Amino acid sequence: MIKRTALVTVVGRPNVGKSTLVNAMVGEKISIVTPKPQTTRNRIFGVAERGETQLVFADTPGFHKARTKLGDYMVKVVEESVEDDVDAVCLVVEPKANIGRQEEGLIAKIHESGAPAVLVINKIDTVEKAGLLPVIALYAKAHEWRAVIPVSARRGEGLDILFDELEKFAKEDQQLFPEDMITDQTTRQMCAEILREKLLLHLQSEVPHGTAVEITAFKEREDGVTEITAVIYCERESHKGIIIGKNGEMLKTVGEAARHDMEKLLESRVYLNTWVKVKENWRDSGANLKTFGYTE
Repeated sequence: MIKRTALVTVVGRPNVGKSTLVNAMVGEKISIVTPKPQTTRNRIFGVAERGETQLVFADTPGFHKARTKLGDYMVKVVEESVEDDVDAVCLVVEPKANIGRQEEGLIAKIHESGAPAVLVINKIDTVEKAGLLPVIALYAKAHEWRAVIPVSARRGEGLDILFDELEKFAKEDQQLFPEDMITDQTTRQMCAEILREKLLLHLQSEVPHGTAVEITAFKEREDGVTEITAVIYCERESHKGIIIGKNGEMLKTVGEAARHDMEKLLESRVYLNTWVKVKENWRDSGANLKTFGYTE
């Protein structure tokens, strides 16, 4: 029975491994992961339980300089996630003795909020242990951290220590999520994100960042197959051609990769039908952002 809970916001600049960390802490893949920046666009909650404690992690977009209304929305999500009544904030950084503008901005937000903060140095499997000392020393001067935890989210190193530290922020309270829930996302939302992940992984340059996915039909047939219809939106006609590819090969490749992951998620066979449509400059349209779920 859950007796104590803690809401933990996870922040950092793009590509430091926030989503990989949250997935590792939850023990399931709830957030998509790619090497490309700005993969995460919304705040996504993931739930982990240890004994009588429920830890709820808020995965957030990478903190960056916005260039579109979508970018503005993502930055606002991060800022509000720190300002909200959270029990702790994890600032995730790479093992580099350099505090960039994004980190400076996040540290300032953490300081303003007064929330207790833990510094998580990720990707320690990429450096020698001695290389962590100047990183720790530099960040110790920038803020008074409740703890500094080196981890490798990819390899699962240091996660038990991080769990132990975060449990200290739990308060006696009712659980925030039912015991059978690991995320606040619906299955439909997770399938849309899976498809967007495959677009990010298979497409190059700016094209995948200008895509949005809408699931327009989702039903389980009598034969046990889940039938999903998804519309991929892009910003230019030329991008549509790239997404479809010669003789439809790129769209087929992306669709097959997405279907495979959807079947693992749903534990059933999936029939995926994909369409590609153009919505010019949708990232700077408030109405389109709302349509695609990027709303306050």
